[in-house]
Amino acid sequence: MKSAARLYAVQALFQMEASGQAFDRVRSEFETHRFGAIYEGDEMAEGDTTLFARILEDAVIWQAKVDQATDAALLATWPIDRIDPTLRALFRAAGAELLNPKTPPKVVINEFVDVARAFFPEGKEPKFVNAVLDHMARSFRPEAF
Repeated sequence: MKSAARLYAVQALFQMEASGQAFDRVRSEFETHRFGAIYEGDEMAEGDTTLFARILEDAVIWQAKVDQATDAALLATWPIDRIDPTLRALFRAAGAELLNPKTPPKVVINEFVDVARAFFPEGKEPKFVNAVLDHMARSFRPEAF
């Protein structure tokens, strides 16, 4: 359920950016219509609504700090506003969870690398995500390493 919550948080952050919809509206939509919903015979996973809401809210509150940390982890020629919007949403969700001491950084990194694999199963993005999140984690929580 926690893995599904992380995946849904990335999707929700992507939707907020792409559509300009507000936090409350997107959160409600996901919790009401996506968690456990059935689409074309496929059942969507149930998610941990508490973790989903916390990641989403923290990503909104800490967006500037997370974006700065992401920029620092990227090459100077690739600021966060030039990367794929799905990756941008992923970095914001992961960065928000990294800022919260409840989950060990290595767990956050592994979970979001798995999310990257779900979105980019054939690409190099999961390795890229691993490298960026490792840099961010060491910046946010150096005592964990």
